[in-house]
Amino acid sequence: MRLPILDKLDKELMESKKELEVDIPKALKEATDMGDLSENAEYKAAKERQMYLEARISLLQKRISDVSSLDISKIPKDRSGLGSSVFLKDLDTGEPKKYQLVFPEEVNPDEGKISLASPLGKALFGKEEGDDVELKFGGTNKEYEVVKIITIHESTGEEAK
Repeated sequence: MRLPILDKLDKELMESKKELEVDIPKALKEATDMGDLSENAEYKAAKERQMYLEARISLLQKRISDVSSLDISKIPKDRSGLGSSVFLKDLDTGEPKKYQLVFPEEVNPDEGKISLASPLGKALFGKEEGDDVELKFGGTNKEYEVVKIITIHESTGEEAK
């Protein structure tokens, strides 16, 4: 099974490599054609961008390797873990909430996508349906019940394997 995050990382890697191998050499050539490099802002900017891209490519390659080596079978199938969608009910108001435990690159609090490393992610990690969980929002404690969990296995079709 290929995780969707790998597609996002691969795309960014390819775009960064293209910029490093095509766009940066072009920008450096144009800057050197202008003459004196000691006071050439375009040349300095292109060199800085080149160094940034080299570092970013190295980081992306490492991250792709780390994510690729993740053993999905070790993620729990009966409780929340990486890739799980956790459906909650506010015990006071009955209001529903949904969070998804995602890789750091996918975090988007407005969409309910949270990292396992966040305080909220840590509070939801390892929960099962029926568990109560206390969450802190801006200094206010709220109690929720976990009403449903869809694990990474169910959302990718791996549950049957």
